[in-house]
Amino acid sequence: NYPLMVAVDDAGTDAGFAVSVQCVAPIDPHSVASLMRTAVSALVAGLEDDPDLALRSVPVLDDAALTELLVDNNDTAHAVPDATLVGLFEEQVRRSPEAVAVVFEGEQVSYAELNVRANRLARLLVARGAGPESLVAVALPRSVELVVALLAVLKSGAAYLPVDPEYPADRIGFMLADASPVCVVTTSDVVSALPQITDVLVVDDPQFVVEVSAYPGVDLQVGFGSECPAYVIFTSGSTGRPKGVVVSHAGIVNRLLWMQDRFGLDVSDRVLQKTPSGFDVSVWEFFWPLLVGAGLVVARPGGHRDPAYVAGLIVSAGVTTVHFVPSMLAAFVAEPSAAGCVGLRRVVCSGEALPAEVVQRFFAALDGVGLFNLYGPTEASVDVSWWECVPGPISVPIGRPVWNTQLYVLDSALSPVPPGVAGELYLAGVQLARGYLGRSGLTSERFVADPFGPAGSRMYRTGDLARWTVDGVVEYLGRTDDQVKLRGFRIELGEIEAVLAGHDAVAQVAVLAREDRPGDKQLVAYIVAAAEAAVEVSALRERAAQALPDYMVPSAFVVLDALPLTANGKLDRRALPAPEFDSDPAGRKPRTVQEQQLCDLFAEVLGLESVSIDDN
Repeated sequence: NYPLMVAVDDAGTDAGFAVSVQCVAPIDPHSVASLMRTAVSALVAGLEDDPDLALRSVPVLDDAALTELLVDNNDTAHAVPDATLVGLFEEQVRRSPEAVAVVFEGEQVSYAELNVRANRLARLLVARGAGPESLVAVALPRSVELVVALLAVLKSGAAYLPVDPEYPADRIGFMLADASPVCVVTTSDVVSALPQITDVLVVDDPQFVVEVSAYPGVDLQVGFGSECPAYVIFTSGSTGRPKGVVVSHAGIVNRLLWMQDRFGLDVSDRVLQKTPSGFDVSVWEFFWPLLVGAGLVVARPGGHRDPAYVAGLIVSAGVTTVHFVPSMLAAFVAEPSAAGCVGLRRVVCSGEALPAEVVQRFFAALDGVGLFNLYGPTEASVDVSWWECVPGPISVPIGRPVWNTQLYVLDSALSPVPPGVAGELYLAGVQLARGYLGRSGLTSERFVADPFGPAGSRMYRTGDLARWTVDGVVEYLGRTDDQVKLRGFRIELGEIEAVLAGHDAVAQVAVLAREDRPGDKQLVAYIVAAAEAAVEVSALRERAAQALPDYMVPSAFVVLDALPLTANGKLDRRALPAPEFDSDPAGRKPRTVQEQQLCDLFAEVLGLESVSIDDN
């Protein structure tokens, strides 16, 4: 903390008072002086009116400062048509029916063909009960069929629920039971991993091909408005249960039309779709190019994990626009072939904090390519703020709000805090999700009344710490709770703890995201065994893998006699020990040059003295 003190003499008498302001980071002298003047003036005025006034009730911002924070910084009003993703896509089909819409592994599909295929599947979905306010689950790997299925669900009037086929069966089962979709669109490779449900459409089944081909390929004209749900994406839940976020057409349309206005895709552009469909960034990857006549290049399943493959696809497919989470961007710019992506025009980053060091490496590797840092939770139609990065050793803010969106930085009493002072970030505007699927209590807890907007408006409590700068941009500072971001995935540590605590041998559990080496963040589970029970780490790891996605399975398990506590009895997270990775002392030594090189590499990556060829 950086304490700032000012003392004020009260008219030459012995009475007086002092003001202390705590800032989480250095702020410029202008902000300090302005903050002190405002605070002292507010205190003097408040105490003159009411000597017993509670300090927390004293406003520290005058009317001009409030107007700047609440109105001027959020002046984002922009006319947006009352439209749906379906209507905008079908308009584009009429404008460019023969243009290439989707490219996947050598296959090219035109806008007209994509529309016909989606219409036929949509009619089949309607016959199975799909319609406005219903859900259709889509459990497909990345493919042309995935794009067709998402469009078909939207054309039927329903919202799509993406189900990653790589998720554990338990998690898939929970999502389907919680969401109750009318049917699931999947493949023969995936259907065996799905729980027993009433209706499954297997897209590579010959009977399905015959059935769907019997329907006409003309547009359906299903009647539904922009307030209807477009998609539901499940995120990690702090109570141990994942929660589905319901997003309307109005929210995502506002987001995509802002993006088009800002970046201006045209028919020469191609957007790479490589984000898993269960991650909300995939939404703009899928639909932005299809609304404006650009091409959608779909990466092969698993390809998003391979920087060399991504670089090669960017070159071979003529990709101009791509998204990375910051940790993957760091791996991408370290890939030698990334420098050859000469056709790349813009890179969008989001999902976690973007380090300034990665920005500098990006511009060194890809000179002339635009880099943009976007921010937003799943509960707000993907992104709500943006910032254009520039070369230079500076921090990277999350920027300014997009169209029809407001950003508030508030204290615990929901009062705006001055520029330079940390507070919790709240979001408001048209992009807010409708809420959590079937979780009215949780919805009312996180989506609260907006005291600064029109009657009936809401704002979303993000749990993120942030601050305004004097230039009117927002900087991200961290979290107010235990939620973490790991490689772009949002993780509630409480969900992992709930899974592990369900094991009979576990009495207590705490999960922590550690970064013992810079840039190497990993999940570590700390376990206290139940009385007279023996903890088997392999059993706990297997339990976690059966219930959680792989990115939520802890990298290490540490068994303790007791969890360390602070003086007031709370968990002392700072006292939790770093995991130790020890090589097997009885393990065999390398026998060849190649084995020695491999062992040396593993030892370097894991931070060990040495590694034997028998180590796990």
